[in-house]
Amino acid sequence: MKCPFCAFLNDKVVDSRESKEADSIRRRRECLQCGKRFTTYERIDEIPYMVVKKDGRRERFDRQKVLSGLLHACEKRPVAISKLEQIVNDAESYVIDSAERERKTSEIGELIMNRLRKLDKVAYVRFASVYLDFKDVKEFMLELKDLVQAKEAVPVVKSGKV
Repeated sequence: MKCPFCAFLNDKVVDSRESKEADSIRRRRECLQCGKRFTTYERIDEIPYMVVKKDGRRERFDRQKVLSGLLHACEKRPVAISKLEQIVNDAESYVIDSAERERKTSEIGELIMNRLRKLDKVAYVRFASVYLDFKDVKEFMLELKDLVQAKEAVPVVKSGKV
């Protein structure tokens, strides 16, 4: 903590007390350079992490909502719940790492789709069909063609040879 009198960066805590409401801690500090005392308050960071929806609305990031969408996309698929939890953790970290404490749902959705695409192609198509909100069958077919072409571009390994 920087001393408000001399700007020195080292101090010692002389006294700590919890507030009556137990929502903060009051600390009396003494500067190790000038010897003057000052008070600081420690509080829990309560600003929520937000997502910006396609229509511009903002709402709290809800990891349970993300997990629910992933579980729905992976229904009857051989995908471990731990893998889905990791995708949710990655999405949450992405939002938390934002300097503005918010991210667009389109950015979060892209991150999730990229992870899901590597994990299970069928679950990816299910998730993408809801997330990308295809307007017609043509758009859906274009996405499927891209997926098939990407699969064909990857060399198949047979008996140790490429």
